[in-house]
Amino acid sequence: MPNIAQINGIAEDNISQWNGVTASNVTSVNGNTWVHYTPMIASGGNSTVTSGDYKISIFTSSGTFTVSTLGDDGVVEYLVIAGGAGGGSPRGGGGGAGGRRTATGLSVSAQGYSVTVGGGGSAASFDGGKGSNGSNSVFSSITNIGGGGGGGNADNGQSGGSGGGAFNGGGSSNTGGSATSGQGNAGGNASAGAYSAGGGGGSSGAGGNAAASQSGAGGAGTASSITGSSLTKSGGGGGGAHSGNATKGAGGSGGGGAGSDSSAVGTSGTANTGGGGGGGVVGAGSHIGGSGGSGYVAIKWKFQ
Repeated sequence: MPNIAQINGIAEDNISQWNGVTASNVTSVNGNTWVHYTPMIASGGNSTVTSGDYKISIFTSSGTFTVSTLGDDGVVEYLVIAGGAGGGSPRGGGGGAGGRRTATGLSVSAQGYSVTVGGGGSAASFDGGKGSNGSNSVFSSITNIGGGGGGGNADNGQSGGSGGGAFNGGGSSNTGGSATSGQGNAGGNASAGAYSAGGGGGSSGAGGNAAASQSGAGGAGTASSITGSSLTKSGGGGGGAHSGNATKGAGGSGGGGAGSDSSAVGTSGTANTGGGGGGGVVGAGSHIGGSGGSGYVAIKWKFQ
């Protein structure tokens, strides 16, 4: 016996009466089962959007997701992105993207859930070495790790959600930072003799390795349509280059900042993407890299 989804084009749970009888008391119509559905009621976030039968709470800063009515499904879909890392300096590696995870079918209860949106890591201070790691983002049982900071003068990249890129300083080989399993990719390496830097890792790809005259690009981010529109986030930062000796690395798609190959500051990761900051450069002015982009959390549930 089939279940009824609609009557005359109207969702069955939007019908209050059927032939003078309260709809919730009706069990069948014309021999077909009328299954009554209780939707989830929830709130929270900096904004809420609707896509079809679903609502999505979007957190661009920390807050609380509150489930007031669990409903029949009792599950949500989520996208959690941690804060991106800052770039290194001078001639620094790109910052790694914040760790990214998404899934459907996460069971929730009728309660409030604290949501933490991780901040982006700061770039290394003037001639200060490694960029700072991004901060973690948290929802329910999901904790994603902030991106790993880019290496500075003859430094390895730091480990994180995605790893930071390395810089070698001309006399040694250095390695990009490692990534957290299931959350991102490693940063790019830097070889001896090249005044260039590796790019920070992104959620879809590793940071580019440094070549003799070209710093590595940031690793690519990943697209998601959780809000109903395609959004690409969690790209790695590009490596900075020795002014006059190499070309800067591009930022990874999804908010990664480009490195610098002049006296300018490396480009910062885009806010609320978890993008890594670009690496800095030796030049006549500032050497510093760009800071990492802050994180992002989206929670999706069926409301009808």
